[in-house]
Amino acid sequence: MHSGHESTAAVHAGARRAKPYHSLIDPIVPTSTYTFDNTADLVSYMEAHLAGKDEGRVEYGRYGNPTVSAVEERLAALEGAEQAVLLGSGMASITTTLLTFLSAGDELIITDDCYRRTRQFCGEFLKKLKIGCTVVPMGNYTALERAINPRTRLLVSETPTNPYLRVLDVERFAEIGRRFGVTTLVDSTFATPLNLQPLNWGIDLVAHSATKYLGGHNDLLAGVVAGSREKITAIRETNGVMGAVSDANTAYLLLRGLKTLGVRVRHQNDTGLQVAQFLASHPAIERVWYPGLSSHPDHETALRQMSDFGGVVSFTVRGDLRRTSQFVDALQIPYISPSLGGTESLVGQPALVSYYPYSPEERHALGIADNLVRLALGLEDADDLIADLKQALAFI
Repeated sequence: MHSGHESTAAVHAGARRAKPYHSLIDPIVPTSTYTFDNTADLVSYMEAHLAGKDEGRVEYGRYGNPTVSAVEERLAALEGAEQAVLLGSGMASITTTLLTFLSAGDELIITDDCYRRTRQFCGEFLKKLKIGCTVVPMGNYTALERAINPRTRLLVSETPTNPYLRVLDVERFAEIGRRFGVTTLVDSTFATPLNLQPLNWGIDLVAHSATKYLGGHNDLLAGVVAGSREKITAIRETNGVMGAVSDANTAYLLLRGLKTLGVRVRHQNDTGLQVAQFLASHPAIERVWYPGLSSHPDHETALRQMSDFGGVVSFTVRGDLRRTSQFVDALQIPYISPSLGGTESLVGQPALVSYYPYSPEERHALGIADNLVRLALGLEDADDLIADLKQALAFI
């Protein structure tokens, strides 16, 4: 069932009106394997499977699960996609997609300021498979076009990016991909389907770490990729071999989290803008990165293609690594943690949370300042969060 606006879709999309046992909620089906009535039933299933016919069932848990299928249908509806596939983590959604569409001798292009582990997988792991990776500056579409060659198979980016919240011009990115015959993949974790639907702008595949906003409660790990039936079928087949599957209990938690996606994201959008505006006016803050501020380098792009700007704010404190740590430690509401998108606000210094093994010189080369802070806002009251920020800034 497809349902109008995004908040309604988050509750109802993809759901079957009649559920087993007259249950209101999609049931958890915690099985690792499935049975057949007799040999004829088994042979009928195998023949249909070989013919590419979907009989709505599988023979083993690695290939599917009714609870998992329910959340996949809802996520596909939220993204306006033909299909979606649920995987064991956000990274699994990226790595499995790349391994599906890249072979030895192929190349991909990725924009900088993407998640560190994504760039690490592209630059280090894929190199072992003789797959080339070119990194181009975020927002430099001329450099992107120049980097494309006959071996290029994928263009990969995020929007907004991590940690500087750069906003990709998804329409232009998609047009470049179509013009050169290259598949486009966008990680839209920070945006959520409520703030941006990349497929509607021509992107081929959209991925999320469902661990973040989609789950929304800091209690699950999952990833999703949405797109055309043909491409998602290919990813699903790869995952059947790789085994980065999700389970019924996780899928149930994700279904439950999605039902409050609309109210959660609206609150986090509103809080994000209020916090960003407060920080931008504070003398102890050097700079704020938030797409909803006119000072952000991609503000105009964000206004054109996003319905709102999210609940993550990045900023630099006037001071060094130690002074910034003092500010973080003085905060009383956010927890120090590397994640985002949940009910609790989380804070961290990327130099210590994500780039601790790197030398100061290496971090500087990657654009990660020692005094950079990423604040992921939860569902607390905006006034309370601002008061907490104010007292922590006064402390330093």
